[in-house]
Amino acid sequence: MAAYNPSRRIHMQYLLMLYAEEAGWNRLTKAEQEQGVAAYKAYTEALSKAGVLKGSNRLQPSSAATTVRVANGKPQVLDGPYVESKEQIGGYYLIDVADLDAAISWAARCPGASHGVVEVRPSWSMPT
Repeated sequence: MAAYNPSRRIHMQYLLMLYAEEAGWNRLTKAEQEQGVAAYKAYTEALSKAGVLKGSNRLQPSSAATTVRVANGKPQVLDGPYVESKEQIGGYYLIDVADLDAAISWAARCPGASHGVVEVRPSWSMPT
């Protein structure tokens, strides 16, 4: 058994899923789009400088999605998202922080929280 080390911090990974109306971006002016890109860049840099960023990506539009399910042992492949909704997941950040309160704090600072929704979900580590 490993010795207790009080300086070792236990962290948890959380996925911040960014939902927004996809068509909203195209309604912004070029200046508004540039401001949005700058805000996300600054947010990403803040996560990185804090040492909590584990990964992030933007997603292509939901129209590029493919849905797969297995019915009666056979895969069924459909073009498009699983569900139609007003807001779609447009990207994510995977962060490693001390607890849910810290994850919520980072989610509240995300630019996506001001024009959409940021869902905070703890990850469930799988043994390898």
